[in-house]
Amino acid sequence: MLAVADPDEGFEAQSAAGNKAAPDTLVIACGALAKELLAAISLNSWSHLAVTCLPAILHNRPERITEAVRRKIRANRRRYRRILCLYGDCGTGGRLDEMLTEEGVERIEGAHCYAFYAGLDSFDAMMEEEIGTFFLTDYLVRFFDRLVIEGLGLDRHPELLGDYFGNYKRVVWLAQAPDADLEARALAAAARLGLPLERRMTGLSGLETFLRQRALGEVERERSGAG
Repeated sequence: MLAVADPDEGFEAQSAAGNKAAPDTLVIACGALAKELLAAISLNSWSHLAVTCLPAILHNRPERITEAVRRKIRANRRRYRRILCLYGDCGTGGRLDEMLTEEGVERIEGAHCYAFYAGLDSFDAMMEEEIGTFFLTDYLVRFFDRLVIEGLGLDRHPELLGDYFGNYKRVVWLAQAPDADLEARALAAAARLGLPLERRMTGLSGLETFLRQRALGEVERERSGAG
């Protein structure tokens, strides 16, 4: 249930918390968030949430994200009382937000997963501190070669490394959980780019806050009223 989603594949989970009743809320997310999303749901016993994830490799073709999310919404609208979107703008140039407004679906705040992992204010502060920052998440560390090196064609044209990363000054790894293996891989990724690495622990609070306030607020208000 908590396996990492392959970049080329989607991911489906009826519930991450062993639900007794059918979930009434669907979270549509990027596959890069699947493990952390399911962990947050499981840790909080949010059994009424179901999850469907699109392949993370779509980030290499952001013009396809909007319609892929729309198809998920329309395919599932009759099955769920509510649908939420766990995507940033992710390079769609505002088109994702326009479509979500049309479909009546709310998404998490932030232009990308770096912002909602770190927190909007913390992310802005890091960019103010050093605009030449390349960010990694746990998922990007795991699939650095697939999504960054191969995704940018650097495996075939290593001479382009300076063109892509020449203006960067550091790599900041936004770590969701302590992991010695991931730390070694993050160090290797930064070294491959010729940049120093900084680790910032973020945990899952950004995902949890969104789900608690949007998906759970109504349920918890009902429970409080009943009590």
